[in-house]
Amino acid sequence: MLAQCESALKVMEELGATVAPLPAPQDAGALWEAWCTLRSWGKAAALEPLYRETPDALKDTAIWEIERGLALSAMDVHRASLVRSDWFRRAQALFGDYDALVLPSAQVWPFDLEQDWPREIAGRAMDSYHRWMEVTIPVGLIGLPALAMPAGFGAEGLPMGVQLIGPRGSDARLLAIGAAYHAATEWPQRRPPDM
Repeated sequence: MLAQCESALKVMEELGATVAPLPAPQDAGALWEAWCTLRSWGKAAALEPLYRETPDALKDTAIWEIERGLALSAMDVHRASLVRSDWFRRAQALFGDYDALVLPSAQVWPFDLEQDWPREIAGRAMDSYHRWMEVTIPVGLIGLPALAMPAGFGAEGLPMGVQLIGPRGSDARLLAIGAAYHAATEWPQRRPPDM
């Protein structure tokens, strides 16, 4: 997967971008915990009436998240909000030096339709049904514009992509970068090998 993502970075370099590796600017564990708290709080607020009236209409994962949200205290939500605010300020500072950030768009290859979510990735157990999409948390937590771009296919013919992330108000710039990348790669016109 990372090989496909790195090849996308090489295309961007060939298009004139300066690509520089960046150490993790914020503690991933803290971002994860803040996102989970705020997500559970929001889901509980939105779905509590359905949970109380017709719980049989909900999947077990939805019930788990609602119950987690209902158990949160105001201080739990406040602490998560502080982490989110700190991350937003740090991201704004990063965009003083970088036009965009690039991350993989997934941590796992596409999986079988019958599988509701991966239980393990690269030997690491997933502790919740949304842990497998953790790489999308940094951008989603602070509502920055992001553009998903294809990065090619792996040995099994499955697709991988990258997410291009920019500061608030950079939507047009991200779309322009994406258009240039698309013109150079034409990934949507390519097909994976027969499976």
